[in-house]
Amino acid sequence: MLRTIAGKSLHPVGLGCMNVSWAYGTPPSHDECVRLLRQAVDLGYDHFDTARIYGAGQNEALLAEALKGRREQVFLASKTGIVVDGPRRGVDCSPEYIAADIDKSLALLETDFIDLYYMHRFDPKVPIADSVGALARAIEAGKIGAYGVSEWSSRHVREAHAVHPMAAVQTEFSLWTRNVELGVLDTCEELGIALVAFSPLGRGALCGVLTDPSTLEEKDLRTKMPRFQPDNWPQNLMLIEQFVALAEHAGVTPAQLALKWVLSRGENVHVIPGTTNPQHLADNVRAADIDVSQAVLDEADRLINHDTVAGHRYHDAIKPTIDTEEFA
Repeated sequence: MLRTIAGKSLHPVGLGCMNVSWAYGTPPSHDECVRLLRQAVDLGYDHFDTARIYGAGQNEALLAEALKGRREQVFLASKTGIVVDGPRRGVDCSPEYIAADIDKSLALLETDFIDLYYMHRFDPKVPIADSVGALARAIEAGKIGAYGVSEWSSRHVREAHAVHPMAAVQTEFSLWTRNVELGVLDTCEELGIALVAFSPLGRGALCGVLTDPSTLEEKDLRTKMPRFQPDNWPQNLMLIEQFVALAEHAGVTPAQLALKWVLSRGENVHVIPGTTNPQHLADNVRAADIDVSQAVLDEADRLINHDTVAGHRYHDAIKPTIDTEEFA
């Protein structure tokens, strides 16, 4: 069941590489991460997703080491635009920043070509035509194969696509995060753009393993997300427990059911779950091929959705950086 991005036929389950370097507590050792990434290739993962911000370039360098000698087996995606440089923080999608960041990513990834390069967030300070123009020039120069955007609204996706055809929109999409249903999902289908769903497992919540967020490390990003807070978590845990039971009854893991549901939303939809667990890595890539009845998918849809989940997906400081349509 292959699906297409930028004219390339890919396994619909790719690998989000963020958490082997950053974001969800202390990552595994360097050697363990290299082994995990190499195992992913062995298992059939052929779409790897990273970004300049992940570990301040460490994730791109890690991928370079892990993929040495196997680069041709992998569709490689990275991102630019989020700036975390000492006191300088924010979003920068100016042509100059994009051009410089592409060169940095190429050097860190030890490759002369990145298959897909995203603007990580929308930058309202820069005309869309200027940002897209910089990416189009990188395509013409052979540095990147195609461009995409992350967490952009359908209106801005359309504007960018009119300047130069867009290959992919990456956004958070899972049973408990449905913002793309407000416009982006339909826009991507209409324009022939791949939709790449990050956090398709609800930041790990839908796996059924996390039962008490107070056990998370202080530096784990989820400690600041409203859905994991004490006033919202009991309601969400109740839903997750029912979801886990549904998956067990269907003979699949909760993660596989969550991934299968996202993939069922359209033939242009891809998922990029991340994990540091070798068994979960193997389970996740099989999600595209498992048999799950429509009745089970419908029950999952009814059980966990925007109306049943408690809490916003982001805390107040992050909300202004997200361009994707928001629920009223």
